[in-house]
Amino acid sequence: MSTTGRSARRLDRAPLMTNHLRIDGSYGEGGGQIVRSALALSLVTGRPVTVDNIRAGRPRPGLMRQHLTAVRAAVEICAGAVMGARLGSLSVTFEPRPVRPGSYCFRVGTAGSAALVLQTVLPALAIAGSPSQLTLQGGTDNPWAPPFDFLQQAFLPLLNRMGPRVTASLERRGFYPAGGGQFTVTVEPCAQLAGFQLHDRGPLVAHAVRALVANLPRQIADREVRTVLAKLGWDAPCGTAEQVTAHGRGNVVLVELHSQHVSEVFTGFGRLGVRAEHVAADVARQVTDYLESGAPVGPYLADQLLLPLGVSAWQTGAADRHRGGSFCTVPLTRHALTHIDLLRRFLEIDIRVAAADNGKTCCVSLLPP
Repeated sequence: MSTTGRSARRLDRAPLMTNHLRIDGSYGEGGGQIVRSALALSLVTGRPVTVDNIRAGRPRPGLMRQHLTAVRAAVEICAGAVMGARLGSLSVTFEPRPVRPGSYCFRVGTAGSAALVLQTVLPALAIAGSPSQLTLQGGTDNPWAPPFDFLQQAFLPLLNRMGPRVTASLERRGFYPAGGGQFTVTVEPCAQLAGFQLHDRGPLVAHAVRALVANLPRQIADREVRTVLAKLGWDAPCGTAEQVTAHGRGNVVLVELHSQHVSEVFTGFGRLGVRAEHVAADVARQVTDYLESGAPVGPYLADQLLLPLGVSAWQTGAADRHRGGSFCTVPLTRHALTHIDLLRRFLEIDIRVAAADNGKTCCVSLLPP
């Protein structure tokens, strides 16, 4: 899987540390993010963790390929110990060792999201002692995970605001169900993550819509661009239809909003039997809802920001005003609420959610313990 490193130790040959944490993977949203975030936090804190009842409520419970790749990636970057790392496993126990920055390649092997694998190892590598370079192969554009463009344009600029320098470069798109995408990530770490406050998006400085098709007629993308432009009242130069290279067929509509203090990316994916106009209209609705809310942070970006801001609040040795942070967003999803509960358990930090009087937004604060 990587170009560096030793084999993982097995847990039946090494005792667990005493601060071992046990997580119910069926709690709350009950999806794969509980596994990924538990692994990420274990890598950051050095705290061993067991996740039981993994995806217990899903039609196909247990670890799927992308979750298993995330487990193996966590093991790889620290030569840790693991038990239960196999397809379909309902329980995984992970004992981390010190993180080892370096060059790694992680392959999902399906259209499962490569970005979600990155989420597992990036927090620890962002505060490691030296740089890393990652190659990730798998899905880059599927409906159940942040697409590459969201990662590159919305999430990473805010992470970089916290101190590290993380850049991502796309080599090839991978659509569901064929997969086969690839991108690289370089990580210049910092010792401690600085916090930030993001309560206002500032004026909108640029906006655009792009519709991409792979191995499909170009006219699909043309229709999607026309629909989004009409729904949002934007001029024709704001839209682009593109034919891209991929292993299989695929279609994604991307709307980019670049404001003074934050960028957001909204997406819609073409599906068999669904008209291009319907796909595009759904993306336009997402954009309209976001703009009308006044919140700088959309629902998916809110979920992504919780973990790095939580780590910032947890880290010691920095002045309090530089730790943790807060942001305003729309009402939290069940996904985000589950994430908050996990962060509270793992990091023992203070997380507060204050709803606005109008009920349309809320402020999330992640504070040192």
